[in-house]
Formats: sequence, structure tokens, C-alpha cells
Amino acid sequence: MVIDLLENQADFINDVSNMIYKEFVVNTGSKMTFDDVFTYFSNTHSKQLPITLIAIEENECIGTVSIFENDLKERKIYKPWLASLYTKSEHRSKGVGQNLISETLKIVKELGYKELYLRTENASTYYQNRGWSFVETISDDKGQEIDVFKFIL
Repeated sequence: MVIDLLENQADFINDVSNMIYKEFVVNTGSKMTFDDVFTYFSNTHSKQLPITLIAIEENECIGTVSIFENDLKERKIYKPWLASLYTKSEHRSKGVGQNLISETLKIVKELGYKELYLRTENASTYYQNRGWSFVETISDDKGQEIDVFKFIL
């Protein structure tokens, strides 16, 4: 498995856009279109936010994660954020997500940040078991309960 910047692997922009659109747009009822998602991932960077990483195995994109300046408009004071962590179902429980997170932490530290935040609706135990500290539970603008975690770099 290779972890690389999406910016270096433009052939996978469509794959990443499909994964994120299906998991985080369609499933949440967002009004974003696939074209919006594709345009977003066509404009990620390597040295400034937003940054997207991908996991590649046998020339297939099997997972992705992004670093956003903000992923929760109710908490603009927290930044940056680990966001849109996704691993294809057939590759789960094989360390893909953990490898993506590890590379994300390295990049965030290189950018000079001292902490990284994330939001989750259903994976709190996963992050607690990997050294993330619980910050708070809040309700977003749709009334959904969200746990916010922080990782100190």
C-alpha cells in the first residue's frame, strides 16, 4: 500500500469524488452535487489546506482522507480538521485508515500545527482507542449529535 497526495495522483480524482459523494453527500442529504465534489477534489494541495491523501494498492484507490481548515461551522475556532476518512469496505480492518491518519498527522505537524480536530457521529470509540481526546458533543445545524475529538501533535 502506498499513501500519496491526491495532487500527485490526479488520475484518482474521480474515484475519490465517487467515494466521498456516496458516503458523505448522498448519505447525509447534502445538496452538493457530484460536480461540486469533483471540483473540490480537483483543487486540493500539498502545502496548504485543503489537502487530500489517498491509499493506493495494485493501482486502485482504496481509501482517502482530507485535511480541511474547518469541518464544523459551529466550531470555527478549532483548526485544522481531519475529514472524510473513508476506506472501501473490502479493505477495512487492514490498517488502511490508520495509515492514512498517520500520514495526515505528519503533514499537519510539518505545516506547523500543534493539534488536529475531527468530528464523528458514530466512530468515537475508534478514535479514543487511537489516542484522540474527546473535546465535546454538540448538535449541528440539522440537530445531529456530533462528538469532537482532538489529537495533540
